[in-house]
Amino acid sequence: MGARIDMIGIFVTDLGRMVAFYRDVLGFEITWDGNGPYAEFVNDGVRFSMYARAPLPGLLGQTPIFPAGLNGTFELALDLPTSAAADRMFAAVVAAGGRPIYAPRDEPWGMHSSMVADPEGNLIEIGSWNRG
Repeated sequence: MGARIDMIGIFVTDLGRMVAFYRDVLGFEITWDGNGPYAEFVNDGVRFSMYARAPLPGLLGQTPIFPAGLNGTFELALDLPTSAAADRMFAAVVAAGGRPIYAPRDEPWGMHSSMVADPEGNLIEIGSWNRG
């Protein structure tokens, strides 16, 4: 058997603010109590977590470089059951402070897609393959 992705983690500047955005705006469930540099969301399948950047050099034994502004190194993709649901979520996320990157549109590969950025500039695709 080959390797499989167990977890996606984002290294963040303001863990409290980012947890609040993903919990309160995107609807991810979390049991984090606000203590410690690590927070893991409740998610089926691949685990999803955040870790504060400040202690990371001590953990790694070297100082990483982080992107500034809009982070074009990865995206998180959310798949909603229908295009209408994706459109509603895009509008709600933007109304709650998410930065709009592009409005909902139909892509040539068959997906309905939109994109926002979280408070630290990470890209989040909100889309639907319309699988219901």
